[in-house]
Amino acid sequence: MIVPLMSADADTCGGKAGALGALLRAGLPVPDGFVVPFAAYRAAVRDLDLERFAGEPDHVDAVRRAIEARPVPATLIDALRRALDELGDPPVAVRSSAAHEDTGQTSAAGQHDSFLAVRGVGAVTAAIRACWASLFTSRAIDYRDASGRPFDDLVMAVLVQRHLDAEVSGVMFTPTEPHDAIRIEASWGLGPSIVGGTVTPDAYRVAEDGSVSRMVAHKRTRLDRRGGQLVTSDVPTRARDRPTIDDATAELLAELGKEIAAVRGGPQDVEWALADGRTWILQARPVTAAPPAWPPPAGRTSAAAPTLTGTPGGHGVVTGPARIIRGPRDFTRVHPGDIIVCPFTDPAWTPLLRIAAGVITETGGVLSHAAIVAREYGIPAVLGIPNATSRLHDGSTITMDGTTGTITAADA
Repeated sequence: MIVPLMSADADTCGGKAGALGALLRAGLPVPDGFVVPFAAYRAAVRDLDLERFAGEPDHVDAVRRAIEARPVPATLIDALRRALDELGDPPVAVRSSAAHEDTGQTSAAGQHDSFLAVRGVGAVTAAIRACWASLFTSRAIDYRDASGRPFDDLVMAVLVQRHLDAEVSGVMFTPTEPHDAIRIEASWGLGPSIVGGTVTPDAYRVAEDGSVSRMVAHKRTRLDRRGGQLVTSDVPTRARDRPTIDDATAELLAELGKEIAAVRGGPQDVEWALADGRTWILQARPVTAAPPAWPPPAGRTSAAAPTLTGTPGGHGVVTGPARIIRGPRDFTRVHPGDIIVCPFTDPAWTPLLRIAAGVITETGGVLSHAAIVAREYGIPAVLGIPNATSRLHDGSTITMDGTTGTITAADA
């Protein structure tokens, strides 16, 4: 009923847990933990008639509530208690590992729920139920529909790992083409700030010869665990424009990236953290859509002088009306062909990316979940343009080039 992470494989524990199990077996630095496999999910919903909710107006929410209300078998709770005790009963990360998540065809980046700094068997049990139920959020269903691929075996395993109080976290993409550079993004604190796009991270390129180039961002906030809570706080002024990692650390990460790609047999999207004086690997999944080059290819320019420049996040050029979206209350204002301009996106915004012609954010990096999903959907993305929601006007016609990271007003 509980699978040690060292023994996890994708067939029984999902792509995310299976990849980390393979890395552990290869001797790479992955936080220890265990997996609640597909079998436990199937047992939990075996006698729950999910089809009976189909006619309800809010059937997605009804299904989710029904799963969250399911009693977890006492045998599973006992197994969880023993497994947590073996880890020393620390705070843990409870993360989704669905059957069609973190695959070479669909990343499902940010589409299912995960929880950090969870402590105690009761809280872990509740988080596991919430992960199960996140198969049926509106964003997850919309993402599956947009993929155009059948998801016949809709099951969720749950990964439970020791929580790391990271001083620095980040994402790394190993090359999709021979001789390309390894891309690394990094920021202070825990990883959700980067993958969620709420901070613009430092960007590093490690070339094939080991040389490192960097672009240091202005990092205003960080996410950390304080007690049992996750807290967003201001970065001290002196650290906002300071590099989060040095060249030696970037080179070390690049070497780890090469090892991970070799173990996994292809280009990898890797989440990592620096904690307790060590470098840790938190996730590795196939790269589903490669980001644009940075810096942009020599000689590639927009048709007109750009009015704004950000980080290239998704290939392509598109012209359309700018639609300023500051939160969910504005979602109904988005129409097909609009270019979304927003502070940042989170997973709940995924359905908008299906109808938008492009997306522009004020914060975030090329390796964030929103950028990954935009590339999977084939729409241009430009990230990290400060004050874009006030510098661009709602309804004005703009041209965005996601390959160069430029935004041009129609009358420029």
